Amino acid sequence: MSTLSTTNLKNPSSGSNNIVLAADGSATITTLTGTTITGTSVRGGITSGTAVASTSGTSIDFTSIPSYVKRVTVMFGGVSTNGASNWQVRLGTSAGVVSTGYLGAASYVGPDNAGANSTTGFLFMIGSNTQTMHGSISFNLLNSSTNSWTGQGILGDSSQAYAFFAGASVTLPGTLDRVRITTVNGTDTFDAGSINILYEG
Repeated sequence: MSTLSTTNLKNPSSGSNNIVLAADGSATITTLTGTTITGTSVRGGITSGTAVASTSGTSIDFTSIPSYVKRVTVMFGGVSTNGASNWQVRLGTSAGVVSTGYLGAASYVGPDNAGANSTTGFLFMIGSNTQTMHGSISFNLLNSSTNSWTGQGILGDSSQAYAFFAGASVTLPGTLDRVRITTVNGTDTFDAGSINILYEG
């Protein structure tokens, strides 16, 4: 089996490249005579953000997420805070991070079990102890006309024998372009690990 490796495709009778592949996995298709494709941008593949050390600050932000994105995955590796407040993810637009209107729940299983709801963010870690979290949460565009998103995640605590499960949804006032990881009280500080995102169109 052979693989074609190129960044441009050109019709022999054309004066310019008809399909141009960019380094980010996008493709620009230029009009061919007699076709209805005009300046179409085709996106594909998974793009990784830049990992951020979650060793300081009360929140971690990832911004400039492209408007074509339909799925965002937030990944946690050994992340902890200096307090016991629940953790949450908030989605946002160019107008800012959305802090209301979330519907969902998070729960954990282990030596004991508990659950909680939140309307201020996508709740994914609950409990009264300091955790060291590993795992991921994925957010998916449910309805592009209303900017509605759903999310689900599974994470494990390496400092204790607990696993966390979460699911929620939210409708944004515009196109998603940012994600914030923070705590419910907004004052606990991240003190270990790293966080990164993946996004795809």
